[in-house]
Amino acid sequence: MKKKWKLCLALCGLVLLWGGILSRQGALPIQASASGKPSAVTSESIREKENQISQKKEEKKALQGGLSDLKEIKKNLESQKDNLKDYVRQLDGELELIEQNIAALKAQISAKEEEIRQTEEELEKALEREETQKESMIVHIRLMYETGTPSILDLLLQSRSMGDFLNKADHEERVASYDQAMWQNYRMVREYVELCKEDLELEKEILDETKAGVEAEQQNLEELIEQKHRDITAYEADINNKEKAIQEYEAEIKAQEDEIKLLEAAVAEERRKLIASNASVLKYDGGMFKFPMASYTRMSDDYGMRMHPILGVEQFHNGVDFAAPAGTAIYAAYDGKVVAAAYSTSMGNYCFIDHGDGLYTIYMHASALYVKNGDIVARGDTIAAVGSTGRSTGNHLHFSVRLNGSYVSPWNYLKE
Repeated sequence: MKKKWKLCLALCGLVLLWGGILSRQGALPIQASASGKPSAVTSESIREKENQISQKKEEKKALQGGLSDLKEIKKNLESQKDNLKDYVRQLDGELELIEQNIAALKAQISAKEEEIRQTEEELEKALEREETQKESMIVHIRLMYETGTPSILDLLLQSRSMGDFLNKADHEERVASYDQAMWQNYRMVREYVELCKEDLELEKEILDETKAGVEAEQQNLEELIEQKHRDITAYEADINNKEKAIQEYEAEIKAQEDEIKLLEAAVAEERRKLIASNASVLKYDGGMFKFPMASYTRMSDDYGMRMHPILGVEQFHNGVDFAAPAGTAIYAAYDGKVVAAAYSTSMGNYCFIDHGDGLYTIYMHASALYVKNGDIVARGDTIAAVGSTGRSTGNHLHFSVRLNGSYVSPWNYLKE
């Protein structure tokens, strides 16, 4: 009787021991993997991916808020229409802001395309990891099914001693822990895969919206340039403004000429100082110019005397106008030094290059300038982009050549 009682107590103790073994399985670290090494996917990496998704949702919301408000811009411009000079300056400022916004959005597109490429690689690796772990689980489950899982009674009956039983029980605990870790790891990989898919989808949505933003800003830009064209034309054509418009135009041409002459005088003074100190000076070697644009649609106005189409006064057109889409690259026609890269209400954004021996080239109405005063440029360097800043009614490059203080025909030097 005593022996049976002792056997019952031993069995109860073993059951309690086995219950403790099973209860401890839930405390296993989820980072464990089938190989016993830390898994590539952890709860921390999942939280990081969730934070990335949250940030990208905020980025998506901010996209619309960053676009130009064309109605507000036009409303603000209305008060300046009676003063053409102030109107052109303010409108050109708005055009510049939109150009900067377009450039920033295009940079975001490039960055987002790279992010998408990286996320696609990340998703591909996560899917490979998921497939590998799934296959490992299938093999393991099949093996467990074929071999069978011993019960507590089986372990007890198969054991030669209490020590042998505890060893077998410990082995079963490790097997159970392995199963638990394998499942936890697979669950986290599945979760990470789904987060990667969500991240990728969100990035593609942001890319599409950014591209749409570029198109919207480009449309705003074109509409403002067209508005500028209409308003300048209407101002100059108004019979009440006719005389005033002619006076303003002539005053702007004179101011433009005075500004250029001051720059030439400063260059001449610098040249005299260099000669006096026996330093080398810039010299023009007589070579033909490179055509100053990447491409052009047509010559919209030639060099020489012409009748102003709206003002109806004969005037001297000091350069050649080449019509081209906004943003078309403008090249330095020849080697030289940038004397000025600035803005004026008549020339807009302009670049003035000294080629030596009294020869200069001027590039007007640019949407953007890529050089600054003092830069040394080589023939064919990109120095600006085509635009419609200043007293301009459409996207084009006004290209002028000056020799010894006077304008000369650009065709004497141009080579397409």
